[in-house]
Amino acid sequence: MALTQFGITFKGDMSPERTAALGTLAEDAGFDYGWFYDSHVLWKDPYPQMAQLLERTETLKTGTLVTNPKVRDVSVTASSYATLNQQSDGRAEMAIGRGDSSLRMLGKRPVPWHEFEAEVDAIRHLHRGEPVDHPETGDEVQLTWTDAELVTWVAAYGPKMLEIAGKVADGVVLQISDPYLVGWFVDQVRAGAEKHGRDPDEVTVMSCAPVWLGDDVDEARRNLRWFPAMVGNHVADLVDKHHEGDHLPDELTDYIEGREGEGADEGYDYTEHAEADADHLEWVPPSIIDRFGVVGTADDHVEKLRALEAEGVDQFNVYLMSGDEARHVERYGRDVIPEFVDGKRYAEAGIES
Repeated sequence: MALTQFGITFKGDMSPERTAALGTLAEDAGFDYGWFYDSHVLWKDPYPQMAQLLERTETLKTGTLVTNPKVRDVSVTASSYATLNQQSDGRAEMAIGRGDSSLRMLGKRPVPWHEFEAEVDAIRHLHRGEPVDHPETGDEVQLTWTDAELVTWVAAYGPKMLEIAGKVADGVVLQISDPYLVGWFVDQVRAGAEKHGRDPDEVTVMSCAPVWLGDDVDEARRNLRWFPAMVGNHVADLVDKHHEGDHLPDELTDYIEGREGEGADEGYDYTEHAEADADHLEWVPPSIIDRFGVVGTADDHVEKLRALEAEGVDQFNVYLMSGDEARHVERYGRDVIPEFVDGKRYAEAGIES
């Protein structure tokens, strides 16, 4: 496997015009995916934005990154994806996890891992047009107008979800770009695949992180500090609520010692989720920003992505929410992506170098 796919992710706070413009720019620059956060209270609903992006582009794939099985009924999610795929010749893929801000903003909890697998399975069967017993009611449900497969990515941090990703997913979403930790996550996914009789190479690996290109390290850290705080929230939830801390590497758990509060609900303001100027960021040390995000010159970015590739990463996904978005899309298209895949698409796009 090799790093040959690149994506961007929108938070959902931009105007429709800017989202579409950046999506077409990304396609021209050689990106393969335009993903969307799915947190409908904090930001715009992703599905109309995904439909718009599919209409404005020719090859760019799209999807939620990530949805969950509870914020919408499984039949709604399956129907939405089947509709998008019929309209786009199969360019919609689903990334799904236990749920975070979209549920917490409603006063709800993330989906227990032991319920998650059955609900994802129901979505995929429904997307294929197969009858399923609804996970909540037990009544039979069927979408008779669709018969397509739904490419499914599972977002995971903890051992249980990493095993489930290895068992059932087409791809795994790792919201981190520290090569050592990515390697540990990938090992867990591969072990899960082998445990359940799958070829581990069937599971595509995605690493997601914000990036900042430039020589000003302080500026980069200032714009990316929000990301380790967000990751720390997930880690705190694993340690506090799910008692999985003993099964996680110290490199992941030690850095949250400076974080205030316990679990995801203390020390983190969800109304400032993924905000560069949030009030809950000061505890994040500079070294962690550098490890979890991607900073420095284009050569530094290529070097780090090579390290991720060596750990099994197939897709690198730029969280496009730290400012200066168009510059980073263009620079990645010119200086980074051609180091991993041929630069033909970029040259044909006519973007000034």
